[in-house]
Amino acid sequence: MSHVPILNDLYAKFATGDIPGVLALLDTDVAWFEAENNPYRPGGEPWHGPQAVLDELFMRLGGEWDGFGVTPLRYHDAGDSVIVEGRYSGTFLATGKSLDAQVCHVWTLRDGRITRFQQYVDTAQLHAVMGA
Repeated sequence: MSHVPILNDLYAKFATGDIPGVLALLDTDVAWFEAENNPYRPGGEPWHGPQAVLDELFMRLGGEWDGFGVTPLRYHDAGDSVIVEGRYSGTFLATGKSLDAQVCHVWTLRDGRITRFQQYVDTAQLHAVMGA
């Protein structure tokens, strides 16, 4: 069974601002890892659970960016994992600088639920745009 349709649905929900719909796809103990040196989680340690992802990441993205979005370009089915290549875009409100960064997401699923997320992104570009 391919998990690609679940991830396609997740990105569609994110694009329309359906954050409750995104969170509903996460396992109750999802481990969410941002790239090391990401300004939102520089040490690379995970957030656990949908509420932590909402409070510590999604709320900040919504408040600090104009038009923050992710555009998936390619999906790679790898059994229990799906790798998604794409791009981040948006304007960081505090600096007025725009972002157009290559990104790779690795999603792990079990029983149709997302149990793990790992982001890889150009963190130097994030720092430059955010003035971090």
